[in-house]
Amino acid sequence: MHTLKGRIAAASVALLGLAFYMVAKQNSPAERIRAVPDEGQRRVEVVIDGKPFTAYIWPDKLAKPVLYPLRTARGTVVTRGYPLEPRPGERIDHPHHVGLWFNYGNVNGFDFWNNSEAIKAEDVPKMGNIRHKAITLAKSGPDQGELEIDADWITGKQQDILKEHTRFVFRGGPDFRSIDRITTLQALSEKVVFNDDKEGVLGMRVTRDLEAPSDKPEVFTDANGNATTVAKLDNTGVNGSYLTSEGKKGDAAWGTRGRWCNLSGRVGSESVTITILDHPGNPGFPTYWHARGYGLFAANPLGQKIFSNGRQELNFTILPGQSITFQYRILISSEIATPAKSEMDYKDFSEGAPPRARHQSE
Repeated sequence: MHTLKGRIAAASVALLGLAFYMVAKQNSPAERIRAVPDEGQRRVEVVIDGKPFTAYIWPDKLAKPVLYPLRTARGTVVTRGYPLEPRPGERIDHPHHVGLWFNYGNVNGFDFWNNSEAIKAEDVPKMGNIRHKAITLAKSGPDQGELEIDADWITGKQQDILKEHTRFVFRGGPDFRSIDRITTLQALSEKVVFNDDKEGVLGMRVTRDLEAPSDKPEVFTDANGNATTVAKLDNTGVNGSYLTSEGKKGDAAWGTRGRWCNLSGRVGSESVTITILDHPGNPGFPTYWHARGYGLFAANPLGQKIFSNGRQELNFTILPGQSITFQYRILISSEIATPAKSEMDYKDFSEGAPPRARHQSE
């Protein structure tokens, strides 16, 4: 009897020790930035210094995988909740704008950008889906976490036309969070044409505070002529403003080129800047900014005709078996970033360096 009790006690101590070891391991400097897959829940959690940053998710209800939500180093959410988690006072337009995503409005005639559960049945064959296929790497570490995935781009005719491999690199410090997204698209059995279109490619939809104040409802039309009304809402606390590397501010940023673009403002009590950095190796560099005051913040290097008033046109083509790679860095800083700081961030990214630890600035 005493032997049995002793064994039970020893087993309990061992289990307790294992639990302490696992907690210590999860919070150790060796795994400060963690990428934690949960394929049963169709997500990979990204945790930095014990605090949630974002998650890579691929729920059935979305037509593409996304990163959702995105948070600052202090835990402030900077992405819109709708349609996954609607919040009081936010806009409920464009249900395909979820978190941070990568897709395009016209690929071989199929619309991958505007697809959502709101699409009419008769329009479904015109749309495209990006379907998560596999996690090929999920790695934690002291300086960065890494996630690599495979996905398929599937037309409304249920034909696979592109194989996607994306590598995410997650980093963070006391006053910043960052994501590097490196996406390689390979054409399969046929030529793939990204027909010149304004809807693309790297996009995010931000929280209400980071929108620009608006005193009237607006109607926006996609490439197929479908109109979406963006309602006028209460502007209390709404204070977002764009600034590009070329000095274009506010609404003037839309449809202009730049190496980087900032979206700055206060979210609650926190000063925040979201910076999207284009890479000089990307097609169409420097990108055009499809940046709207209602909260759509997107870099589109491929849709040049509408942004240049017809002076330029790019129907980007990938031949069968060939591939192209896009690289972007998204910085979320707990400050109103200066142009000088953003230019330094761009230089680091273009030279392959990680983001620097950031400090409060004016």
